[in-house]
Parts: sequence; structure tokens; C-alpha cells
Amino acid sequence: MIGMKIIKIDTEKPEKDKIEFALNLLRDGGTVVYPTDTIYGLGVNIYDENAIKKVFYIKKRSFNKPLSVCLSQISDINRIAYLDKTKRDIINEILPGPFTIILRKKEFISKLLTAGGEKIGIRIPNNRICMELTKLFPITTTSANLSGKKPSRSVNEVVKQLDDSVDLILDTGKSENELPSTVIDLTLNTPKVVREGSYKLK
Repeated sequence: MIGMKIIKIDTEKPEKDKIEFALNLLRDGGTVVYPTDTIYGLGVNIYDENAIKKVFYIKKRSFNKPLSVCLSQISDINRIAYLDKTKRDIINEILPGPFTIILRKKEFISKLLTAGGEKIGIRIPNNRICMELTKLFPITTTSANLSGKKPSRSVNEVVKQLDDSVDLILDTGKSENELPSTVIDLTLNTPKVVREGSYKLK
């Protein structure tokens, strides 16, 4: 990979050639910053362990902190995590949307993603670009900022924090949200909100 690219892309109707360019980068172990329905995220192919390590290095993030995963649609969840009817009913109510749901991961999912644990955070943003970027394989979805710093709402903020350490930034302008997703742990007997984010549950 030579140099970082910034490409403007249409949120509602993402240009096919730009999506294909991003997908090829992800397939080859590259790093892509992309918009979600909350803030900008940093994505790599979750089946590439070297790519996962890049995320930690870029963000200066501890390997003891897990990374969440972005999927294209609800039916994809079964591929990487365990679901039952009760959990599926809850998920159908809130996704796609600004939530991260925590489930028990399938055994083959890299423990690099989960900081050695058995739980995995899953996002299905209500965002066409996210759906297109994850149609071939899941990607990481962690905020595109240095660990512990304020999440990035614009490309300028991404570049200010991450400099040219990523391969591609897909630019859709400033995010309307300042906060990340709301996190709900569905592995407990009673689902629990473990982080209040851009959406407050009533």
C-alpha cells in the first residue's frame, strides 16, 4: 500500500467503483476509515489477524480491549455468534441501528478481536456504505481515533489523530452524531446496557 487516499462517496447511493476499491483494499489486508450511522469507524477484514493487529497499532490501543465487528445484515450474525429466539427478537427490534450487541462468539473467531474473551460486540449500522463494505466478510468497527481520545466526526478529525496511518478514508462529510453506539450485553439473563451512546433507551 502506497500512501493514504481520501475519497468522497455518496452516503445514500455509494458509487460501485469506490466500494469495489475499498473492498479490494480490505481483502488485501488494508485499513479503511468509513462512515457509520454514528461516528467514523476503522475497518479491516476480521479474518486477517495481521490486519487486526494494525488496528491496535494505529489506534495505540491495548490488546486487552476488544474490537467490535460490523456486519451487513441480521442474518449474518449466526455466522460469527450464537443466537436464540429471544435474542433474535430483541435484535430485530433495534437493528439496523446505532447499537452494539454483545453475544457469545463462535469458536473460530480470532481472540485478538475479543481480547481473549468469549464475547463479541456486533454492529449493523443503518448505513448503506457499511452494508456494502461488509457484504463479503465482516470488518472491524472501532472508532477512528487514538485510544482514549475523542471520537472522530469528520475526516479532518480522523487525519488530525491518525495522520496517514490508514490506507483509505471514505468521506461523507461531518457525522450528525457526536457519540458512539449504545452497547447492550445480550449474554446475560436480563439484557443490560453497558454503554449509553447516541441512542438512549427509554
